[in-house]
Amino acid sequence: MQFATEPCQDRLTYVFDLDGVIYRGDESQPQAKETVLTLRSQGHIVRFYTNNSSMTRKAYSHKLGKLGIPTPIDEIMTSAYATALYFVENDAIGKTVYKIGGVGVTEELQAVGMNLISSDEEPGAKIDYVVVGIDTDFSYRKLARAQAAILAGARFIATNEDMTYPMEGGAVVPGNGCLVAAVRAATSAEPIVIGKPESYALDEILKLTNTSRDRAYMIGDNLATDIAVGNRAGIHTVLVLGGLTSRAQADAATGDFKPERVIKTLGELL
Repeated sequence: MQFATEPCQDRLTYVFDLDGVIYRGDESQPQAKETVLTLRSQGHIVRFYTNNSSMTRKAYSHKLGKLGIPTPIDEIMTSAYATALYFVENDAIGKTVYKIGGVGVTEELQAVGMNLISSDEEPGAKIDYVVVGIDTDFSYRKLARAQAAILAGARFIATNEDMTYPMEGGAVVPGNGCLVAAVRAATSAEPIVIGKPESYALDEILKLTNTSRDRAYMIGDNLATDIAVGNRAGIHTVLVLGGLTSRAQADAATGDFKPERVIKTLGELL
């Protein structure tokens, strides 16, 4: 159980994206560790929020610890965990979910009591929800099962719609948005999107930390997700260059995609 923190007049809340901001693959980003540890030492609240549903919060906690940023799971939000919260808050516990996704989706949904079906299991089962998270073993067979379930009345839920995922050395690979697009094309159904740029999970972070919107910052490298979710939630937004977005793209951005501030490295936050 998570509890809201006590309010503090001088304390700020910094919500960091992970992939491309704190690290790329297994490589720490410049000044990430130093910035996070300094902000914590100054009494500020630090939280991490990733759209990547491939791992559990426990696994992300372990990864951050290896980078010298010890972090309990209660300080980490993932789109998979946010999807589990969505089911809890919508009284859907115990419903049947056909799952496309990895261990992050599996363990977070099982932890709250969802009945999960994957691959070719229980071919005649009535499916209430189809959840699509990043799945490196995505296949035609999985797409066909998702299509059949949605056309039969199951609700379509996407953990996120990120089209790319940053890796070491500046490389990118296809993100969950590519899988969501395939299911959308096969069904003509629009998903309920849980992760960024929708504000559901970010609002939950602000509630749990008892943070007013004028004292919260979303720090990310993606205009369409990190910056958009921060702007939609009504908090400050900071874009970190060197990830998915160039200075030219940041300067040209408008509306929800326009960052309040642009920095080259996280050290500029201090």
